[in-house]
Amino acid sequence: MNDFAVKPPGKITIREVAAAAGVSLQTVSRVINKGPNVSDKARRRVEEAVAALGYSPSIAARRMGGSKSYLLLALNDRDRTIETWQLREGTDWVDQMLLGGMLTCAEHGYRLIFELVDTHSDNIERELAGALAALRPDGVILTPPHSDNATIVRLLDKHGVPCARIGGWEGLGGSLIRMDDLEAAARTVEHLAGHGHRRVAFIAGDPEYRLSEERVAGYRAAVERLGLDRDPELLEQGDFGFESGAAATRRLLALDRPPTAIVASSDQMALAVLAVARERDLMVPDALSVVGFDDTPIARTSVPPLTAVSQPVSAMTACAARLLIEGSDSAALPHIINFELAVRASTGPAPRG
Repeated sequence: MNDFAVKPPGKITIREVAAAAGVSLQTVSRVINKGPNVSDKARRRVEEAVAALGYSPSIAARRMGGSKSYLLLALNDRDRTIETWQLREGTDWVDQMLLGGMLTCAEHGYRLIFELVDTHSDNIERELAGALAALRPDGVILTPPHSDNATIVRLLDKHGVPCARIGGWEGLGGSLIRMDDLEAAARTVEHLAGHGHRRVAFIAGDPEYRLSEERVAGYRAAVERLGLDRDPELLEQGDFGFESGAAATRRLLALDRPPTAIVASSDQMALAVLAVARERDLMVPDALSVVGFDDTPIARTSVPPLTAVSQPVSAMTACAARLLIEGSDSAALPHIINFELAVRASTGPAPRG
């Protein structure tokens, strides 16, 4: 039987717990955070007060221990994210990122803060330093292209803030989590070759992103390994956006020997392939097979539904959050998250003749 009076329902504060237990605020915070330097007697008094008062610690109370903030900061590219939101393109990259990160944080008593940062800004150091000072995060999740930005990684290291990078190059620092983009691109070519396609084209994504280079390498390796046409004109440059995909598709279809299948390094560019095919009265997949990357909602509702590489965005962000929370060794090998190829109606047998 304890000697604490139970307060009527309401907002219980850490100060009330400290007063009831007869200890300092810092002692209550250390007990809540399972920290050191607390006597058994004091710990027992705090635990009894917490139970009797029905206290639920806030992030601010937990931060009073001084060692942790119980916050993770996720950085996404400002320009591309805002452009996608404004265009209402139906992509769910950010949604999936928040899903994986927020659920994992919640499981461990953390919170995830989402910030947009311009990777090309001259003020990026000042902007990021301000965010770190205001939030004092326990770790930062970097998404492409920030995951390859050496300035950001160095700044975080300077401030002693660990980072987990999604889809970046090895050797830059922090923990690295990625999908095997090389293998994913190769899998799309293998799928099309299995349907008899010999002239398979590829529309690459923004070269600023490491994954774009990996996907091109996977495409080239698969074409060579499978003995398909190695025509350099079958490789076109895009930037992940619809307009770049449309322009690339028009160039590909204007070739003397156009491709019978096109792999686009984003769903938006794959939708552009479908649109240009309709302009030319080319039936998909009878006259042209199309594959996308990301497997966003639009891939499943397009006409016809897109065969697409399903990026494990949620799983990658969950892994990043878990590594930061658990303090896993950042020098470990990259954490490779499995992808899937969702086969739908946009791919079929190569046309005869």
